[in-house]
Amino acid sequence: MTGPGDVPPEYLAQLRPVCLGLPEACEEAAWVGLRWRIRTRTFAHVLTIDPARQAAYAQSFQTDQETCILTFRAPLEEIGGLVATGHPFFKMSWGPSVMGLVLTPETDWAEVEELLTDSYCLLAPQKLTRLVARPPGSAMS
Repeated sequence: MTGPGDVPPEYLAQLRPVCLGLPEACEEAAWVGLRWRIRTRTFAHVLTIDPARQAAYAQSFQTDQETCILTFRAPLEEIGGLVATGHPFFKMSWGPSVMGLVLTPETDWAEVEELLTDSYCLLAPQKLTRLVARPPGSAMS
């Protein structure tokens, strides 16, 4: 069974400080992989897709092999640009603002920080978003 241990530790080392550095954010095991939440809302979810077990994810990411992915929320006005970029970005089918990103050794972690900060700010209460320092280039700065 796929679980948090299937996410490469070097990816978790990049994601955890960003996600847990946001006000009141918490990390928890998800049905597969790990997710970061603000109260009851998930703003980031990382997992390694096993196509035999997570067919919906494998189909969205057009993969038939194990692939580590990150899902997040994006401002609706940014979705078109991310989709137009193509791989490593994918539009997820379970919500208008849900995007996915294939994580690889070449992942731009500064961009991921921007995306995760924006994702958090879309879901967090305004009193918490006012406490967030937005990375340069953030869509919501």
